[in-house]
Parts: sequence; C-alpha cells; structure tokens
Amino acid sequence: MLSLPAMPALPEFWNGGLWNLFSTWLPVINFILAIPIIFLERRNIGVTWAWLMVLLFLPVLGFLLYLVFGQNLARRQLYKMKRRSERVVRAVAHEQVYRIDKGSMEYRNASAEAYQPLIHLNLKSGHSILTQNNEVTVLTEGREKFEALLAHLREARQHIHLLYYKISYDKIGSDLLTILVDKAQSGVKVRLLYDAIGSPGLPRKWARKLMRSGAEVYPFFPSLVPYLNLKINYRNHRKVAVIDGKVGFIGGFNIGNEYLGLDPRIGHWRDTHLMLRGGSVYELQRYFLMDWSLASGQVMPDKEQTAFFPPLERQPGSAAVQIVTSGPNTDRQQIKTALIKLIHEARDRIWLQTPYFVPDESVMTALKIAALSGVDVRLMVPFKGDHRLVQWATQAHVGELLQVGARCFQYQRGFLHAKTVVVDGKAASVGTANMDHRSFVLNFEINAFLYDEKTAVQLEAAFEKDLAYCREFTAELYKGRGLLNRIMESMARLLSPIL
Repeated sequence: MLSLPAMPALPEFWNGGLWNLFSTWLPVINFILAIPIIFLERRNIGVTWAWLMVLLFLPVLGFLLYLVFGQNLARRQLYKMKRRSERVVRAVAHEQVYRIDKGSMEYRNASAEAYQPLIHLNLKSGHSILTQNNEVTVLTEGREKFEALLAHLREARQHIHLLYYKISYDKIGSDLLTILVDKAQSGVKVRLLYDAIGSPGLPRKWARKLMRSGAEVYPFFPSLVPYLNLKINYRNHRKVAVIDGKVGFIGGFNIGNEYLGLDPRIGHWRDTHLMLRGGSVYELQRYFLMDWSLASGQVMPDKEQTAFFPPLERQPGSAAVQIVTSGPNTDRQQIKTALIKLIHEARDRIWLQTPYFVPDESVMTALKIAALSGVDVRLMVPFKGDHRLVQWATQAHVGELLQVGARCFQYQRGFLHAKTVVVDGKAASVGTANMDHRSFVLNFEINAFLYDEKTAVQLEAAFEKDLAYCREFTAELYKGRGLLNRIMESMARLLSPIL
C-alpha cells in the first residue's frame, strides 16, 4: 500500500513550501497588477513611476492603495449637462474664439487685450467664457470675507447656492446655519454642497436641521460604505457662493473658526478671496449647477434655471474675468495649462503665493525660464506647513528655483493659505488650486483669471504687505540644511506626483 509522506511541521512548511510559493509568484502577481497602471491608464509618466515604486515596495498592498487612490476618472462622463445648456455654452465660447481669430474681438481694458492668447487658450481648452463687465473686490482677511458673505446671505431674496470643501461645526458654522435656516423658512431656495472628505466633523444633525427648514443639502462623493470611500482621493476643493445670481464669492476661505484666526494652534490665517459682480457670477453659477447635478443626480429644467441668471440691472465694472475649472474628470488640466501660459506671458515680474508648492516639471520649467530671462520671480509659502511630507517636497522644489535666481519668502505670521499668481501688475489668478499635482489633477478646483490692472495692483499690494511677516529663504539657507532634511526631501520629491 502506498503510504503518504508525513506533513511537515508548521514552521518547516512556512519556511519551505509557502515561502517558496510567495517568493516565486509574488513578482508575477506584481507584474500582472502593474499592467493596468503601465498600459491601460493614460497618465503622466511621473505619476506612473511613483505608483510603480509603491507597488514594488508594497506588493499587493500597493495595488490595493492604487485602487483607492489611483483611479482615473477622466474616462467617465461625470457631468451630464442638458444638451441645450451645453450647446449654449459651447456656442458662446466658439463665437468668442471666432472673433479673436478674426481680429474683431472688442476689449474694455488694455489688460484684457494684452492677454488675448491666454483668453483664447481658456476658451479652447475649457470653454471658459470671457466676461468684461465685472466688479472685483479683493478680500484678504477672514473677518472681511465672512462679514461680506453673511451680509449678502441675509439679503437673499430668491436663491442661495453654496459649495465648500470644508464646513466646520463651530461658531462661524453655527452662524451660517442660523442664516440659512431662516432664509429657507422664508421661501428662499437654499442649496448646499460640501465635500464628504473635507468636512468629516460636520454632524448629521447640522444637515438635518437645514433640510427640515426646506433647504437641500448634498455631500460630494459620499461613502456608500462606512469608513470605506473608493473616491477618497478625488475631492471637491472648490469654494463657491452665489446669491440671487447677482453676487458671487470664490477663493481660498472655507467655513470655520480657524479662517478667522481663532485656532491657537494655527494663529493668524492669511488667505485671498474675491467677491464678484457682473457676468462672471453667471459662470460661477454654471459651474455650481454642474457640481450640484453630479452630487444630487438632479437635472434642473431650463425654465427653473432661467431664474438663476437674472439680467444685469447695470454694468458693475470693466474688469475682464474668466472662470476656469479643472478636475479628475478630464485630462486637459485647464488650470495648470492656464497658469503656465500666464507665467510665459510675464515680462517684468511674477509674484506667487501658495501653501503647497509641489509642481510638476512643466510648471517648474516655466518658472525657471522666467527667472533665467530676468523676470522677478517671487514665491511665498508658509514658514511652517501643516503636512510635513509636503513641506519637505516644497523645500526641494524651492531649492531648484533659488539656483536660477528666483526668490522665496516664508510667511511666519500664522498660516498662508492664499492661492494667487500676479503677473506684471496687469493680470492675475485667484482661486482654490494650489501649486501641486493634487490640485492640478486629482481635485475639482476653480480659479478666476483676472485681466484688470486695478485688481492686479491690489493683489501685489497685499503681497508686499505680507513681506513684512516673512523671512527670505535664501540659497545659503538652503545649502545649510542638515543631512536628515536632504534625505527626507529626496524621498518626498520622489513621491510628489501622488502626494
């Protein structure tokens, strides 16, 4: 009779057969899992290599991380606009492109005419319609922003549309809730969007109280399963408020006490926001409605949407504005492309503020070329960041710019959260996008591109005022950093495409 060999003891089996199985097949499994990253996903080569490193050093687990953090949403038709609305927007954009190409475009100020190539780019890339009848108010302090916002909310007569990445349940969040409940009960149509990841501390009772008053509230990309959100890497980072279709807000401030400088851990909060009147408010409204449709599943009838775009009673101003958006739903990266073009247009100076400076090679090359061409390139970042890994990556990129003659200033009075680029005192960009891969590719972002000397000069004045609270981070300081910092910078730089 054939006798079966005795089973080896567990330790021997583990050290032999099972380990041999893993060591033999794990590379094969890794290769199979890498196929969709290498061949099926059309993405930036730097991102591809970063994910391959994760997969190499974290076998299997790395692929699970990729499933959560590395999805490519660009192939999905997330925004399903009504055909009539889409046709109208495209028709206006095409008409403006046609007039620019034929040389028949009329401009209300010299700045708009000077930046015609950038305007053309934004029209072609993202159908970002140019409006030239805007009044722009620059808000650089939380108190200014919230006083203006809450005052206009109290005066609302028809509708209130709010989209914020983060809403905190604190004093300012409570004040907002009180006003929204009161307006909804009085018949004003209130719609509120918030990011499900960005607002984890917002209690359900806050939203339920608002909904009981008649308002509509939706989270953006919520988790269908508790503690498991497969879209966690794709956040709606936009901050947009539209009141009665007449007044709009866009910029860096979220809703919370820290934005008023009331968080002792953070201290003073320095940000930049815009209050808009004029045709640009229609564009903010249009993008809000697109996000609302995606989050709520509602497609509003054209008759109802008419009330959202009331005729202008007067021409508020002469500032030219384009509202530009980008997100993971497209491969075009409209905001990044527009910023690169804005940088290339500089002849005298580029002053840039951002809390996170981890750009890709294309943005770095544009800034280097500008600095080497004699343009005054100044970058302002926080002295103390809120993410250590991102701060190391920021320092590595800053070091490259210092080598070509750019200057860097570290803001020491609390936290700098402004996202502004000002060029030659004539044009600027203000919005929600940071100078990093996350904002350019992964987040839903929105920026206002401004062709108006008055606004650009105000933004430059704010930059100069901030210099009083900065220390200049020189090439000598960068060279004197310690060995540990150098090592951490190198590691952070390798991972920067997926930070």
